Amino acid sequence: MTIRIPFNKPWLNGKELYYIATVIQAGHASGDGIYTRKCHALLEQALGVPKVLLTTSCTDALEMAALLLDIQPGNEVIVPSFTFVSTANAFVLRGARPVFADIRPDTLNLDETQLERLITPRTKAIVPVHYGGVGCEMDAIMDVAGRSGVAVIEDNAHGLFGTYRGRYLGTFGCLATQSFHETKNFTCGEGGALLINDPQYVERAEILREKGTNRSRFFRGQVDKYTWVDLGSSFLPSDILAAFLYAQLEAREQIQAMRRRVWDYYAVHLAEWAAERGVQLPTVPGCCEQPYHMFYLLLPSHAQRQALIAHLKAHGMLSVFHYLPLHLSDMGRRFGGQAGDCPVTEDVSDRLVRLPFYNELSEAEQAEVVAAIRGCRDI
Repeated sequence: MTIRIPFNKPWLNGKELYYIATVIQAGHASGDGIYTRKCHALLEQALGVPKVLLTTSCTDALEMAALLLDIQPGNEVIVPSFTFVSTANAFVLRGARPVFADIRPDTLNLDETQLERLITPRTKAIVPVHYGGVGCEMDAIMDVAGRSGVAVIEDNAHGLFGTYRGRYLGTFGCLATQSFHETKNFTCGEGGALLINDPQYVERAEILREKGTNRSRFFRGQVDKYTWVDLGSSFLPSDILAAFLYAQLEAREQIQAMRRRVWDYYAVHLAEWAAERGVQLPTVPGCCEQPYHMFYLLLPSHAQRQALIAHLKAHGMLSVFHYLPLHLSDMGRRFGGQAGDCPVTEDVSDRLVRLPFYNELSEAEQAEVVAAIRGCRDI
């Protein structure tokens, strides 16, 4: 069966190729060129954060965060089980043990009510993931973390420009990470960023990102030569990628408007059908403004989820499930994960399906998707 309506389709606003051409013509296509600096300045100003550093991926940004917090063997880091593997892997690489938390049944975000019992003297950090760009209960999370002396690193891969109680996601924790992967609202194919909200980490973050050297200080004229001074790696993206990303970020209001139209259409046209069949649609609390990253359905059973995916595919439409529980993975079990540890995660993972969602998805195409969903006799 030919897929006529894909799950995701990257979008261009028209300036990406022009900006890339200017990079090539200028002769500086490596990291920290003019468009990298433009992206840094745009995000710092828009979000009101002290420092932003582009990285080659959100995974790299998480690994930088683990280095900045000096994560060591024996430390514990609390992460939701319902997330991408990078959320845990970045800290496991430094020797930490991931402690898997369950999620809320409404927003599918980390269940903040579990944190008190999960924190031990070995806990070094909590990593809330803003699922679908809908903010976690950051007031409660920051309160628990503050009383326990534990750092908060926000995994905001889905949530750039989303807000919680009027404040941008990614600005609560001492550090936060962003993704510019092809499936995200703003993309350069592969890319990420580290948001540094606590200025004490800025200088070392620059060093880690520059292979452990003080090269950034050298180029600012603060030292007369640069040398190896710390751990580090090559986390810098090419300025070609930054040029692509800058064009996307410039068009952020247009992109968000396009995505809101897609999200709202699904929400309106599936509400009655979902209510009749016991299907849960995304929950967005009143205190949150979402960036319209995805639209999902929670079917009553795993069998019905699988049937819907197959039904849509037979009609030329690609829908997909999402995360498998990390605590039940091969690696998760090595850290003590067992069936029943995170019951909401285990249940949701079996029943969730994400619908086709991209900027240029037309109303006519969405009408086809909705009609196909309504026509699935197995639900």
